[in-house]
Amino acid sequence: MFSGELKAQRLSALFGKTFPFLALLCFLSGCTTLPEGPRPIGTTELKSSVVKLPATLIGNALIIEVKGSGGPYHFLIDTGSSVTLVTPEFALSHQSKEAAQADLSDIPVRASDGTTTELPPTTLDLLELGSAKFYTVPCVIYSCEPLSEQLGIKIDGILGFPLFKKTILTLDYIHPHVELRASGSLDTLPGSTVNFTPLGDRPMITASLNATSFTALIDTGSDEALSLNPTTTPPQYAYGPTEGPTVATLTGDRPEQIARLSENLRLGSYTVDQPVAELTDNLSSLGGGILKYFTLTFDPENNRMSFSKDEQSQIVLPGKKSTGLSFAKTPAYWRVVGVIPGSPADAGDIEPGDLVIKINHQSVSEWNITRYDTMLDLDQTITFTFLKGIQETDKTLKVIDLIP
Repeated sequence: MFSGELKAQRLSALFGKTFPFLALLCFLSGCTTLPEGPRPIGTTELKSSVVKLPATLIGNALIIEVKGSGGPYHFLIDTGSSVTLVTPEFALSHQSKEAAQADLSDIPVRASDGTTTELPPTTLDLLELGSAKFYTVPCVIYSCEPLSEQLGIKIDGILGFPLFKKTILTLDYIHPHVELRASGSLDTLPGSTVNFTPLGDRPMITASLNATSFTALIDTGSDEALSLNPTTTPPQYAYGPTEGPTVATLTGDRPEQIARLSENLRLGSYTVDQPVAELTDNLSSLGGGILKYFTLTFDPENNRMSFSKDEQSQIVLPGKKSTGLSFAKTPAYWRVVGVIPGSPADAGDIEPGDLVIKINHQSVSEWNITRYDTMLDLDQTITFTFLKGIQETDKTLKVIDLIP
């Protein structure tokens, strides 16, 4: 997961939820103004009965790699996003001639915190994912640099859930890969099947905390385990709430409140004991922190999905550890974007905007998400080298449990 140290990116639409992959939840209006290509929007062709795409699990994000002219390309599939986003470079080489020549107004995109920004629309003539072809794809243009820097791999786009409405989509977190099948090719889905209700072209399911049912978005673009709106679903707490890390949204950064619940979460026939939750004013959602324990299969044509897993494996959601810092990661330095009050970082007089160039005396360029999170889990202290002007200063901070 994206730790309390590395700023979470919520992408649910880079956009559709916090990159806490980031969180970003995104909605799109005015799509009808996009130019149409020679094939109707949504036209999908699969060259085999099962298209299997290799993927890598980075943090809580399932990243697919596809070949192609100018590739390979890397995409995040974000079921919490109602729109597909691509980088300016990808759009330049794949957009339709009509879209390239059109003078279209930017369209509003809403982030997970309810604020909005505007992004330019375009249409891709063709998007190829292995031997799967998607024609006339409406999308918006967004620089994925923050997400790329956070994950340590160049991200070329975020694929929203509507792209796959003519397929059966399987996201296998356990044996990382993605599968695409034609609609109607599976009478039954593997594992525990639940119905979902589309909300803005995104899948909403009914989950429960003990005996209390609530509606949650399936949000593969969020690194959180559970985001819960306590106003609509008042929980019982085993620990907290307490202030957590700073997360990134489309329109800015914000601190989050986190807690461990005393109730158990029920998903279909599976139970997650006392999950850690981020408390939100927006939609409740299930993100990569929980979804990574499953293989997910979506059947948009019949509004159903399934959870399946190795019955011998247990779902154990760890607590959250931190020195109290949240960072925005770049190859040259990590910039402090948040300091948790009362934390070791707060006591060390560290402020947002401070720059870290080394961790445990090694350049930050040598630290990726996985290595850093492992250190948080195992070490009791971390030494950061801060740069102010030309002056380097080491500060050793204690690692604490934000949530046991």
